[in-house]
Amino acid sequence: MTLRVAVVGSGPAGSSAAETLVKAGIETYLFERKLDNAKPCGGAIPLCMVSEFDLPPEIIDRRVRKMKMISPSNREVDINLENENEYIGMCRREVLDGFMRDRAASLGANLINGTVHKLEIPASSGEPYTIHYNDHSSGDAVGTAKTLKVDLVIGADGANSRVAKAIDAGDYNYAIAFQERIRIPADKMAYYEDRAEMYVGNDVSPDFYAWVFPKYDHVAVGTGTMKVNQAMIKKLQAGIRARAAHRIEGGKIIKVEAHPIPEHPRPRRVVGRVALVGDAAGTVTKSSGEGIYFAAKSGRMCAETIVETSNAGQRIPTEDDLKLYLKRWDKQYGMTYLVLDVLQRVFYRSDASREAFVEMCSDLDVQRMTFDSYLYKTVVPANPLVQMKITAKTLGSLLRGHALAP
Repeated sequence: MTLRVAVVGSGPAGSSAAETLVKAGIETYLFERKLDNAKPCGGAIPLCMVSEFDLPPEIIDRRVRKMKMISPSNREVDINLENENEYIGMCRREVLDGFMRDRAASLGANLINGTVHKLEIPASSGEPYTIHYNDHSSGDAVGTAKTLKVDLVIGADGANSRVAKAIDAGDYNYAIAFQERIRIPADKMAYYEDRAEMYVGNDVSPDFYAWVFPKYDHVAVGTGTMKVNQAMIKKLQAGIRARAAHRIEGGKIIKVEAHPIPEHPRPRRVVGRVALVGDAAGTVTKSSGEGIYFAAKSGRMCAETIVETSNAGQRIPTEDDLKLYLKRWDKQYGMTYLVLDVLQRVFYRSDASREAFVEMCSDLDVQRMTFDSYLYKTVVPANPLVQMKITAKTLGSLLRGHALAP
């Protein structure tokens, strides 16, 4: 037999899954609605993603080694990477996604430019799934109605996943991100050569942070807030533009973008022979709002589980086989999500706690531990003395900011 797998969505999650599957000789179909899609996104990737996913240097616009944290009272703390080999990569999603998708296709994935509008669930466990989609390969915006039968489905189709709806995966809480790409004068852009900025305060976001991230020939200026505050999003965007005004003065907005960000894993991420990955599964972290690396990693881990449990495509994996991917995912990253959830609850609940957060970031031990955790995707254990120091500094900062109210 030949195992047939459909991957719906060709962002980092879907493309990583497709690449892993085709390398194992599994018949893989990769669906993408819009091949030139430019997903709204801050576009920051950790150093470990560059090596793990073999990303070429040309898709990285900027190598950020300087981070400026700016508190509600405009106190600035500079965080610098001293190791010249370490950096945070800044990418445009249309460039990153296009590279990963094209690589999967070049390795043998059947790339289908189509909109999946229905996933038909089989009546019995041994029957195939039927994907109903409109094929846009002719250039027709409406497309030609077609169907495809497959043995397994990977839903990598984002926060508004149709695959998730088809399997009744349940809802999750989500945030709204709003971003403007702004082309600024050359002298202003020089400041952002290898620097990014993060602003905190109720004026820019009651739930997260706002950012100014450098890209190829512009900066991405944006903010995010929970769905319940969605009506505030343009006011919050005006807030970050005002806070960063002296550094982006003379800039011209070249693109306006908005998108949902999942804030919690879906209640069900595997149902039958269907698995969710990336934003469809809810792999975005709290506090940092990071999703690119975890999306790609979830897609790869899911596909690796399929390859393993199918004996490289010789049998059809069961629901229990696919759930092995979730067990491994939760074991490897559960603590990371827990820690970042706690950080968001503690440090983003008031301007006083945000001031404490920025103050704490001035400590070199905190900086090193934070960067190690981000760059290499581990919850880095400090030695006991350093850990005690960080804990004491955290409590001291919170007390000084009167931020320990229940």
